[in-house]
Amino acid sequence: MNVLISGGFSRAYEQPVPEFERTCGIKVTTGSGASQGAGPQTIAGQLARGVPADVVILSREGLSELIAANRIIAGTDVDLARVPLGVAVRTRTPKPDVSTVEAIKQLLLKAKTVAVPESTSGIWLKTDLFPRLSIVERINIKATPRGTHATEMVAEGGADVAVMPVSEILHAAASNSRVACRQRSSSHRCFQPPS
Repeated sequence: MNVLISGGFSRAYEQPVPEFERTCGIKVTTGSGASQGAGPQTIAGQLARGVPADVVILSREGLSELIAANRIIAGTDVDLARVPLGVAVRTRTPKPDVSTVEAIKQLLLKAKTVAVPESTSGIWLKTDLFPRLSIVERINIKATPRGTHATEMVAEGGADVAVMPVSEILHAAASNSRVACRQRSSSHRCFQPPS
């Protein structure tokens, strides 16, 4: 079975695969790519090149685009999870205040560089949230091809913060001792301010 998966689901996906292979006797080959965006390594780009996939796991937005492009059979899609956004900072950095929309706005305004993935969350941040907060023109946004690159920028000091799915931050933090996740328990409300 060939699976293409985006970064947001990787950690949860990796855990059950060995047990699935053992109990079902089916070998799983996994590829990865961004849910949305341009470029040959996005899931859409790989499917367009003929990369085989029996299953794709990605954001709803990316999946809807693939269905509309007839790359995925309509009606075969299933929502698996909702992932809140969080803020990644370097380990040993004081815990940033993400308790209110205003606190998040100030955190982003004070950052020299804000890293975001180029895919679904970064697209939404750059085209919806940051403009609604009236900060899109006032912050230095660095879009990276994958979420792992955004957390690497933070770990290496190239960005003060990364805003991205918590699942990707936790995955990065598990493998990189220089990144820490800071989120609010109800971060969904934090990142969806009233218009």
